[in-house]
Amino acid sequence: MSISFEVIHKDIMGRTGKLRVGDKTVKTPLLLPVINPHIQLIKPKELEKMGVEALITNAYIFNKSEEFHERAVSEGLHKVLDFNGVIMTDSGAFQHSVYGDIDFSNIDTIKFQRAIGSEIIVPMDIATGPDKTFEEAEEELKITMERITEALSVIDDGHLCAPVQGGIHTELRKRAGSQVKDLGIIFCPIGAVVPLMESYRYKELVQVVMAAKSKLSPSSCIHLFGAGHPSMFALAAAMGCDVFDSAAYALYAREGRYMTPQGSYKLNELNELPCACEVCRTHTAAELKNSPDKERLLALHNMYVTLAEISRIRQSILDGTLWELVDERCRNHPRLLEGYRELLKYTDQLEKSDRITKRRFFYRGSESCQRTEVLRYHEMITRLPAGKNVLISVDRETKGDYDTVFGFKPPFGPYLPELGETYPVGQSEIPEWDFDMVNSGCKGIIKLIESNEESSFYISCSDSWKSVISEALKGIEGRYSYV
Repeated sequence: MSISFEVIHKDIMGRTGKLRVGDKTVKTPLLLPVINPHIQLIKPKELEKMGVEALITNAYIFNKSEEFHERAVSEGLHKVLDFNGVIMTDSGAFQHSVYGDIDFSNIDTIKFQRAIGSEIIVPMDIATGPDKTFEEAEEELKITMERITEALSVIDDGHLCAPVQGGIHTELRKRAGSQVKDLGIIFCPIGAVVPLMESYRYKELVQVVMAAKSKLSPSSCIHLFGAGHPSMFALAAAMGCDVFDSAAYALYAREGRYMTPQGSYKLNELNELPCACEVCRTHTAAELKNSPDKERLLALHNMYVTLAEISRIRQSILDGTLWELVDERCRNHPRLLEGYRELLKYTDQLEKSDRITKRRFFYRGSESCQRTEVLRYHEMITRLPAGKNVLISVDRETKGDYDTVFGFKPPFGPYLPELGETYPVGQSEIPEWDFDMVNSGCKGIIKLIESNEESSFYISCSDSWKSVISEALKGIEGRYSYV
Protein backbone atom coordinates (compact mmCIF):
# COMPACT_ATOMS: atom_id res chain seq x y z
CA MET A 1 0.00 0.00 0.00
CA SER A 2 1.31 3.43 -0.91
CA ILE A 3 0.73 6.98 0.33
CA SER A 4 -2.57 8.77 -0.31
CA PHE A 5 -4.01 12.06 0.90
CA GLU A 6 -7.64 13.04 1.35
CA VAL A 7 -8.71 16.63 2.07
CA ILE A 8 -11.65 16.86 4.50
CA HIS A 9 -12.07 20.59 5.25
CA LYS A 10 -10.55 23.73 3.75
CA ASP A 11 -10.03 27.33 4.85
CA ILE A 12 -7.89 29.76 2.82
CA MET A 13 -5.39 27.21 1.43
CA GLY A 14 -5.26 25.35 4.73
CA ARG A 15 -6.64 21.82 4.83
CA THR A 16 -7.54 19.21 7.38
CA GLY A 17 -7.22 15.77 5.95
CA LYS A 18 -6.28 12.14 6.22
CA LEU A 19 -2.79 11.03 5.22
CA ARG A 20 -2.74 7.30 4.61
CA VAL A 21 0.70 5.70 4.74
CA GLY A 22 0.47 2.00 4.05
CA ASP A 23 -2.13 0.64 6.47
CA LYS A 24 -1.88 3.64 8.83
CA THR A 25 -3.94 6.83 8.73
CA VAL A 26 -2.97 10.08 10.46
CA LYS A 27 -4.68 13.47 10.71
CA THR A 28 -3.36 16.60 9.07
CA PRO A 29 -2.13 19.20 9.79
CA LEU A 30 0.43 16.85 11.26
CA LEU A 31 3.49 17.31 13.46
CA LEU A 32 6.54 15.07 13.06
CA PRO A 33 8.79 15.38 16.11
CA VAL A 34 12.43 14.87 15.13
CA ILE A 35 14.05 11.94 16.93
CA ASN A 36 17.78 11.41 17.29
CA PRO A 37 18.28 7.87 18.60
CA HIS A 38 21.35 8.94 20.58
CA ILE A 39 19.68 11.92 22.30
CA GLN A 40 16.07 11.44 23.34
CA LEU A 41 14.77 14.01 25.80
CA ILE A 42 11.32 12.53 25.17
CA LYS A 43 11.03 8.86 24.25
CA PRO A 44 8.94 8.01 21.16
CA LYS A 45 6.61 5.91 23.32
CA GLU A 46 5.95 8.99 25.49
CA LEU A 47 5.25 11.04 22.37
CA GLU A 48 2.79 8.39 21.24
CA LYS A 49 0.94 8.70 24.57
CA MET A 50 0.82 12.49 24.04
CA GLY A 51 -1.05 11.95 20.79
CA VAL A 52 1.84 12.04 18.31
CA GLU A 53 0.90 9.94 15.29
CA ALA A 54 4.12 10.19 13.27
CA LEU A 55 7.76 11.13 13.69
CA ILE A 56 10.86 11.70 11.60
CA THR A 57 14.40 10.49 12.16
CA ASN A 58 17.61 10.57 10.16
CA ALA A 59 18.77 7.68 8.00
CA TYR A 60 22.37 8.91 7.96
CA ILE A 61 22.60 8.83 11.76
CA PHE A 62 21.26 5.28 11.86
CA ASN A 63 23.54 4.20 9.03
CA LYS A 64 26.67 5.50 10.78
CA SER A 65 25.70 4.50 14.30
CA GLU A 66 27.67 1.64 15.84
CA GLU A 67 24.93 1.27 18.43
CA PHE A 68 21.86 1.30 16.19
CA HIS A 69 22.85 0.32 12.63
CA GLU A 70 22.58 -3.46 12.94
CA ARG A 71 19.52 -3.29 15.17
CA ALA A 72 17.71 -1.01 12.71
CA VAL A 73 18.42 -3.39 9.83
CA SER A 74 17.53 -6.56 11.71
CA GLU A 75 14.63 -5.29 13.87
CA GLY A 76 13.33 -2.25 11.98
CA LEU A 77 12.86 1.34 13.09
CA HIS A 78 9.53 0.80 14.79
CA LYS A 79 10.94 -1.76 17.20
CA VAL A 80 14.19 0.12 17.81
CA LEU A 81 12.35 3.35 18.57
CA ASP A 82 9.40 1.57 20.24
CA PHE A 83 6.87 3.55 18.19
CA ASN A 84 3.77 2.25 16.42
CA GLY A 85 2.91 5.30 14.30
CA VAL A 86 4.22 6.45 10.93
CA ILE A 87 8.00 6.89 10.69
CA MET A 88 9.59 9.10 8.07
CA THR A 89 13.35 9.19 7.50
CA ASP A 90 15.35 12.09 6.18
CA SER A 91 18.03 11.02 3.73
CA GLY A 92 20.99 12.59 5.50
CA ALA A 93 21.69 14.92 2.60
CA PHE A 94 22.65 17.71 5.01
CA GLN A 95 25.12 15.51 6.89
CA HIS A 96 26.46 14.24 3.58
CA SER A 97 27.08 17.81 2.43
CA VAL A 98 28.86 18.68 5.70
CA TYR A 99 30.98 15.55 6.11
CA GLY A 100 31.46 14.74 2.43
CA ASP A 101 30.78 11.04 2.89
CA ILE A 102 31.52 9.68 -0.57
CA ASP A 103 30.43 6.17 0.51
CA PHE A 104 26.83 7.28 1.14
CA SER A 105 25.15 7.74 -2.24
CA ASN A 106 21.56 8.47 -3.22
CA ILE A 107 20.86 4.80 -4.01
CA ASP A 108 22.59 3.74 -0.78
CA THR A 109 20.35 5.91 1.40
CA ILE A 110 17.21 4.89 -0.49
CA LYS A 111 17.96 1.19 -0.05
CA PHE A 112 18.95 1.68 3.57
CA GLN A 113 15.74 3.56 4.38
CA ARG A 114 13.73 0.73 2.84
CA ALA A 115 15.78 -1.88 4.73
CA ILE A 116 15.09 -0.31 8.13
CA GLY A 117 11.35 -0.01 7.52
CA SER A 118 10.91 3.70 6.81
CA GLU A 119 7.40 4.46 5.59
CA ILE A 120 8.13 7.85 3.99
CA ILE A 121 11.47 7.79 2.20
CA VAL A 122 13.46 10.88 1.19
CA PRO A 123 15.98 10.84 -1.68
CA MET A 124 19.29 12.63 -1.27
CA ASP A 125 18.20 16.04 -2.48
CA ILE A 126 20.42 19.12 -2.40
CA ALA A 127 19.20 21.73 0.07
CA THR A 128 19.92 24.89 -1.89
CA GLY A 129 20.64 27.77 0.48
CA PRO A 130 19.35 31.32 0.02
CA ASP A 131 22.84 32.55 -0.86
CA LYS A 132 23.01 30.57 -4.10
CA THR A 133 22.73 32.37 -7.44
CA PHE A 134 20.05 31.40 -9.93
CA GLU A 135 22.57 29.43 -11.98
CA GLU A 136 23.90 27.58 -8.93
CA ALA A 137 20.40 26.83 -7.67
CA GLU A 138 19.35 25.66 -11.13
CA GLU A 139 22.22 23.20 -11.31
CA GLU A 140 21.48 21.86 -7.82
CA LEU A 141 17.79 21.51 -8.69
CA LYS A 142 18.74 19.51 -11.78
CA ILE A 143 20.75 17.11 -9.59
CA THR A 144 17.90 16.83 -7.08
CA MET A 145 15.40 15.94 -9.79
CA GLU A 146 17.80 13.38 -11.26
CA ARG A 147 18.12 11.78 -7.83
CA ILE A 148 14.35 11.69 -7.34
CA THR A 149 13.97 9.96 -10.70
CA GLU A 150 16.80 7.57 -9.82
CA ALA A 151 15.14 6.79 -6.48
CA LEU A 152 11.89 5.91 -8.26
CA SER A 153 13.71 3.02 -9.90
CA VAL A 154 14.17 1.54 -6.40
CA ILE A 155 11.11 2.80 -4.51
CA ASP A 156 8.24 2.31 -6.96
CA ASP A 157 5.45 1.52 -4.48
CA GLY A 158 4.45 5.10 -3.65
CA HIS A 159 6.43 5.52 -0.41
CA LEU A 160 8.97 7.92 -1.91
CA CYS A 161 8.58 11.64 -1.30
CA ALA A 162 9.82 14.34 -3.66
CA PRO A 163 11.48 17.42 -2.13
CA VAL A 164 10.79 20.69 -3.92
CA GLN A 165 13.99 22.73 -4.10
CA GLY A 166 15.19 25.85 -5.91
CA GLY A 167 16.53 28.19 -3.23
CA ILE A 168 14.91 31.62 -3.02
CA HIS A 169 14.32 31.70 -6.77
CA THR A 170 10.58 31.49 -7.31
CA GLU A 171 10.84 30.47 -10.95
CA LEU A 172 12.93 27.46 -9.93
CA ARG A 173 10.46 26.57 -7.18
CA LYS A 174 7.68 26.66 -9.76
CA ARG A 175 9.71 24.51 -12.11
CA ALA A 176 10.39 22.01 -9.33
CA GLY A 177 6.73 21.94 -8.35
CA SER A 178 5.69 21.26 -11.93
CA GLN A 179 8.27 18.48 -12.35
CA VAL A 180 7.29 16.83 -9.09
CA LYS A 181 3.63 16.99 -10.10
CA ASP A 182 4.45 15.25 -13.37
CA LEU A 183 6.11 12.41 -11.42
CA GLY A 184 2.82 11.76 -9.62
CA ILE A 185 4.38 11.71 -6.13
CA ILE A 186 1.89 12.52 -3.35
CA PHE A 187 4.12 13.55 -0.42
CA CYS A 188 6.05 16.70 -1.32
CA PRO A 189 8.36 18.43 1.18
CA ILE A 190 9.35 22.03 0.47
CA GLY A 191 13.00 22.04 1.43
CA ALA A 192 15.84 24.38 2.35
CA VAL A 193 13.64 26.93 4.12
CA VAL A 194 15.23 26.65 7.58
CA PRO A 195 17.77 29.44 6.85
CA LEU A 196 14.87 31.75 5.94
CA MET A 197 13.04 30.98 9.18
CA GLU A 198 16.16 31.21 11.33
CA SER A 199 16.80 34.72 10.01
CA TYR A 200 13.10 35.71 10.18
CA ARG A 201 12.85 36.13 6.40
CA TYR A 202 9.17 35.26 6.37
CA LYS A 203 8.40 37.43 3.35
CA GLU A 204 10.74 35.32 1.24
CA LEU A 205 9.40 32.16 2.85
CA VAL A 206 5.92 33.09 1.63
CA GLN A 207 7.24 33.78 -1.86
CA VAL A 208 9.00 30.41 -1.99
CA VAL A 209 6.08 28.37 -0.67
CA MET A 210 3.46 30.10 -2.80
CA ALA A 211 5.60 29.62 -5.90
CA ALA A 212 5.92 25.89 -5.24
CA LYS A 213 2.24 25.53 -4.35
CA SER A 214 1.16 27.23 -7.57
CA LYS A 215 2.52 24.31 -9.59
CA LEU A 216 2.11 21.35 -7.25
CA SER A 217 -0.99 19.20 -7.51
CA PRO A 218 -3.83 20.25 -5.16
CA SER A 219 -3.93 16.61 -4.07
CA SER A 220 -0.31 16.69 -2.85
CA CYS A 221 0.43 16.56 0.86
CA ILE A 222 2.85 19.41 1.56
CA HIS A 223 5.56 19.06 4.21
CA LEU A 224 7.37 22.26 5.20
CA PHE A 225 10.80 20.95 6.15
CA GLY A 226 12.18 22.31 9.41
CA ALA A 227 9.20 24.47 10.39
CA GLY A 228 9.48 23.80 14.09
CA HIS A 229 8.21 26.85 15.97
CA PRO A 230 4.44 27.05 16.59
CA SER A 231 4.34 30.83 16.14
CA MET A 232 4.54 30.42 12.35
CA PHE A 233 2.43 27.27 11.88
CA ALA A 234 -0.77 29.22 11.18
CA LEU A 235 0.90 31.26 8.42
CA ALA A 236 2.30 28.09 6.87
CA ALA A 237 -1.04 26.30 7.13
CA ALA A 238 -2.77 29.21 5.36
CA MET A 239 -0.39 28.61 2.44
CA GLY A 240 -1.45 24.97 2.27
CA CYS A 241 1.32 23.27 4.27
CA ASP A 242 0.00 20.07 5.83
CA VAL A 243 2.98 18.60 7.69
CA PHE A 244 5.62 20.15 9.96
CA ASP A 245 8.66 18.58 11.58
CA SER A 246 10.11 19.89 14.80
CA ALA A 247 13.46 19.50 16.48
CA ALA A 248 12.88 22.89 18.08
CA TYR A 249 11.11 21.42 21.10
CA ALA A 250 14.39 19.76 22.13
CA LEU A 251 16.86 22.32 20.77
CA TYR A 252 15.09 25.14 22.57
CA ALA A 253 15.00 23.12 25.80
CA ARG A 254 18.77 22.64 25.69
CA GLU A 255 19.12 26.42 25.37
CA GLY A 256 16.73 27.05 28.26
CA ARG A 257 14.05 28.52 26.01
CA TYR A 258 10.37 28.27 26.86
CA MET A 259 8.00 28.12 23.89
CA THR A 260 4.62 29.82 23.56
CA PRO A 261 2.44 30.19 20.46
CA GLN A 262 3.42 33.87 20.44
CA GLY A 263 7.18 33.32 20.60
CA SER A 264 9.79 32.11 23.07
CA TYR A 265 11.13 33.27 26.42
CA LYS A 266 14.33 32.57 28.28
CA LEU A 267 13.30 30.42 31.21
CA ASN A 268 15.65 32.32 33.54
CA GLU A 269 13.66 35.51 32.89
CA LEU A 270 10.26 34.03 33.79
CA ASN A 271 8.67 34.45 37.20
CA GLU A 272 5.44 32.74 36.11
CA LEU A 273 4.68 29.89 33.70
CA PRO A 274 1.88 31.14 31.39
CA CYS A 275 0.73 27.72 30.25
CA ALA A 276 -1.77 25.06 31.31
CA CYS A 277 0.26 22.01 30.31
CA GLU A 278 1.10 19.26 32.81
CA VAL A 279 4.64 20.54 33.33
CA CYS A 280 3.58 24.11 34.04
CA ARG A 281 0.73 23.15 36.37
CA THR A 282 2.94 20.89 38.49
CA HIS A 283 5.95 23.22 38.72
CA THR A 284 6.51 26.84 39.59
CA ALA A 285 8.94 28.85 37.49
CA ALA A 286 11.51 28.62 40.29
CA GLU A 287 11.06 24.86 40.59
CA LEU A 288 11.47 24.37 36.85
CA LYS A 289 14.60 26.54 36.74
CA ASN A 290 16.23 24.57 39.55
CA SER A 291 15.06 21.11 38.58
CA PRO A 292 17.84 18.58 37.83
CA ASP A 293 15.48 17.38 35.06
CA LYS A 294 14.97 20.91 33.69
CA GLU A 295 15.97 20.15 30.11
CA ARG A 296 13.60 17.23 29.76
CA LEU A 297 10.71 19.06 31.47
CA LEU A 298 11.23 22.06 29.21
CA ALA A 299 11.21 19.77 26.17
CA LEU A 300 7.93 18.27 27.36
CA HIS A 301 6.41 21.73 27.79
CA ASN A 302 7.61 22.78 24.34
CA MET A 303 6.07 19.66 22.82
CA TYR A 304 2.73 20.24 24.58
CA VAL A 305 2.65 23.81 23.24
CA THR A 306 3.54 22.67 19.72
CA LEU A 307 0.89 19.95 19.65
CA ALA A 308 -1.72 22.34 21.05
CA GLU A 309 -1.06 24.78 18.22
CA ILE A 310 -1.53 22.02 15.65
CA SER A 311 -4.89 21.19 17.24
CA ARG A 312 -5.81 24.87 17.32
CA ILE A 313 -5.10 25.17 13.60
CA ARG A 314 -7.19 22.10 12.80
CA GLN A 315 -10.12 23.58 14.72
CA SER A 316 -9.75 27.00 13.09
CA ILE A 317 -9.86 25.37 9.63
CA LEU A 318 -13.00 23.50 10.65
CA ASP A 319 -14.56 26.73 11.99
CA GLY A 320 -13.47 28.86 9.03
CA THR A 321 -11.45 31.20 11.26
CA LEU A 322 -7.92 30.51 10.04
CA TRP A 323 -7.55 34.10 8.81
CA GLU A 324 -8.18 35.34 12.35
CA LEU A 325 -5.59 32.95 13.78
CA VAL A 326 -3.02 33.97 11.16
CA ASP A 327 -3.67 37.62 11.95
CA GLU A 328 -3.29 37.01 15.69
CA ARG A 329 -0.08 35.00 15.42
CA CYS A 330 1.59 37.24 12.86
CA ARG A 331 1.16 40.35 14.99
CA ASN A 332 3.54 38.90 17.56
CA HIS A 333 6.63 39.73 15.49
CA PRO A 334 7.23 42.44 12.85
CA ARG A 335 8.79 39.95 10.43
CA LEU A 336 5.86 37.57 10.75
CA LEU A 337 3.56 40.50 10.03
CA GLU A 338 5.67 41.20 6.95
CA GLY A 339 5.09 37.60 5.87
CA TYR A 340 1.35 37.93 6.48
CA ARG A 341 1.18 41.06 4.34
CA GLU A 342 3.15 39.30 1.62
CA LEU A 343 0.65 36.44 1.68
CA LEU A 344 -2.19 38.90 1.12
CA LYS A 345 -0.62 39.77 -2.25
CA TYR A 346 -1.58 36.27 -3.41
CA THR A 347 -5.31 36.75 -2.83
CA ASP A 348 -6.20 35.55 -6.35
CA GLN A 349 -4.37 32.27 -5.72
CA LEU A 350 -5.77 31.91 -2.20
CA GLU A 351 -9.35 32.66 -3.30
CA LYS A 352 -9.41 29.64 -5.59
CA SER A 353 -8.96 27.34 -2.61
CA ASP A 354 -10.87 29.20 0.09
CA ARG A 355 -14.30 28.03 1.16
CA ILE A 356 -17.34 30.00 -0.01
CA THR A 357 -19.11 30.41 3.32
CA LYS A 358 -17.79 30.62 6.86
CA ARG A 359 -19.07 31.11 10.35
CA ARG A 360 -18.06 34.76 10.59
CA PHE A 361 -15.80 37.54 9.38
CA PHE A 362 -13.87 39.45 12.05
CA TYR A 363 -12.36 42.77 11.02
CA ARG A 364 -8.88 43.06 12.54
CA GLY A 365 -7.41 46.05 10.74
CA SER A 366 -6.35 47.08 7.28
CA GLU A 367 -5.07 43.58 6.41
CA SER A 368 -8.65 42.30 6.65
CA CYS A 369 -9.57 44.43 3.64
CA GLN A 370 -7.34 42.24 1.47
CA ARG A 371 -8.72 38.91 2.60
CA THR A 372 -10.23 36.39 0.20
CA GLU A 373 -13.78 36.99 1.50
CA VAL A 374 -13.61 40.67 0.53
CA LEU A 375 -12.15 39.98 -2.91
CA ARG A 376 -14.81 37.35 -3.58
CA TYR A 377 -17.62 39.68 -2.49
CA HIS A 378 -16.36 42.44 -4.78
CA GLU A 379 -16.45 40.01 -7.69
CA MET A 380 -19.97 38.92 -6.73
CA ILE A 381 -21.22 42.53 -6.68
CA THR A 382 -21.10 42.63 -10.48
CA ARG A 383 -23.92 40.06 -10.55
CA LEU A 384 -26.31 41.99 -8.29
CA PRO A 385 -29.40 43.36 -10.09
CA ALA A 386 -29.73 47.15 -10.31
CA GLY A 387 -32.62 49.13 -11.72
CA LYS A 388 -32.59 52.40 -13.63
CA ASN A 389 -32.31 54.62 -10.54
CA VAL A 390 -30.11 53.20 -7.79
CA LEU A 391 -29.49 54.52 -4.29
CA ILE A 392 -26.48 53.47 -2.23
CA SER A 393 -27.24 54.37 1.37
CA VAL A 394 -23.88 54.59 3.10
CA ASP A 395 -24.58 55.76 6.65
CA ARG A 396 -27.95 57.50 6.58
CA GLU A 397 -31.44 56.84 5.25
CA THR A 398 -32.74 58.90 2.34
CA LYS A 399 -36.31 58.87 1.04
CA GLY A 400 -37.02 58.94 -2.65
CA ASP A 401 -38.33 57.02 -5.62
CA TYR A 402 -35.56 54.55 -6.47
CA ASP A 403 -35.79 51.28 -8.35
CA THR A 404 -33.10 49.65 -6.18
CA VAL A 405 -31.72 50.59 -2.79
CA PHE A 406 -28.40 49.22 -1.57
CA GLY A 407 -27.07 49.32 1.95
CA PHE A 408 -23.36 49.74 2.59
CA LYS A 409 -21.17 47.69 4.92
CA PRO A 410 -17.43 48.07 4.79
CA PRO A 411 -15.06 46.50 3.98
CA PHE A 412 -17.41 44.74 1.52
CA GLY A 413 -19.43 47.63 0.09
CA PRO A 414 -22.98 47.79 -1.31
CA TYR A 415 -25.45 45.04 -0.52
CA LEU A 416 -29.11 44.39 -1.24
CA PRO A 417 -31.40 44.28 1.82
CA GLU A 418 -32.13 40.64 0.99
CA LEU A 419 -28.44 39.87 1.61
CA GLY A 420 -28.27 41.72 4.90
CA GLU A 421 -28.47 38.55 6.99
CA THR A 422 -26.33 36.34 4.74
CA TYR A 423 -22.60 35.67 4.72
CA PRO A 424 -20.40 37.68 4.66
CA VAL A 425 -22.38 40.89 5.22
CA GLY A 426 -24.58 39.55 7.99
CA GLN A 427 -21.97 37.29 9.59
CA SER A 428 -19.31 39.95 10.09
CA GLU A 429 -18.11 41.79 13.15
CA ILE A 430 -16.54 45.18 12.53
CA PRO A 431 -15.62 48.00 14.90
CA GLU A 432 -16.27 51.69 14.28
CA TRP A 433 -15.54 52.46 10.65
CA ASP A 434 -12.03 53.49 9.66
CA PHE A 435 -10.59 54.86 6.42
CA ASP A 436 -9.18 51.53 5.25
CA MET A 437 -12.45 49.63 5.52
CA VAL A 438 -14.47 52.42 3.89
CA ASN A 439 -11.98 52.63 1.03
CA SER A 440 -12.32 48.89 0.58
CA GLY A 441 -16.12 49.23 0.53
CA CYS A 442 -15.80 51.91 -2.14
CA LYS A 443 -14.07 49.38 -4.39
CA GLY A 444 -17.36 47.52 -4.22
CA ILE A 445 -19.22 50.69 -5.23
CA ILE A 446 -16.93 51.06 -8.24
CA LYS A 447 -17.55 47.44 -9.26
CA LEU A 448 -21.32 47.93 -8.99
CA ILE A 449 -21.35 51.16 -10.98
CA GLU A 450 -19.04 49.90 -13.70
CA SER A 451 -21.11 46.74 -14.20
CA ASN A 452 -24.39 48.69 -14.65
CA GLU A 453 -23.73 51.29 -17.33
CA GLU A 454 -27.42 51.99 -17.97
CA SER A 455 -28.19 52.83 -14.34
CA SER A 456 -28.10 56.20 -12.58
CA PHE A 457 -26.46 56.03 -9.15
CA TYR A 458 -27.07 58.21 -6.12
CA ILE A 459 -25.06 58.05 -2.90
CA SER A 460 -26.43 59.07 0.46
CA CYS A 461 -23.82 59.67 3.16
CA SER A 462 -23.03 62.04 6.00
CA ASP A 463 -20.60 64.89 5.55
CA SER A 464 -18.05 63.09 7.74
CA TRP A 465 -17.50 60.43 5.07
CA LYS A 466 -18.24 62.36 1.86
CA SER A 467 -14.66 63.51 1.27
CA VAL A 468 -13.27 60.03 1.88
CA ILE A 469 -15.77 58.45 -0.52
CA SER A 470 -15.19 61.10 -3.17
CA GLU A 471 -11.45 60.47 -3.02
CA ALA A 472 -11.96 56.72 -3.26
CA LEU A 473 -14.29 57.09 -6.26
CA LYS A 474 -11.93 59.26 -8.30
CA GLY A 475 -12.16 58.38 -11.95
CA ILE A 476 -15.91 57.72 -12.00
CA GLU A 477 -17.09 61.16 -10.76
CA GLY A 478 -19.63 61.51 -13.57
CA ARG A 479 -21.34 58.21 -12.82
CA TYR A 480 -22.96 59.14 -9.48
CA SER A 481 -24.47 62.02 -7.53
CA TYR A 482 -24.82 62.74 -3.82
CA VAL A 483 -28.29 63.17 -2.32
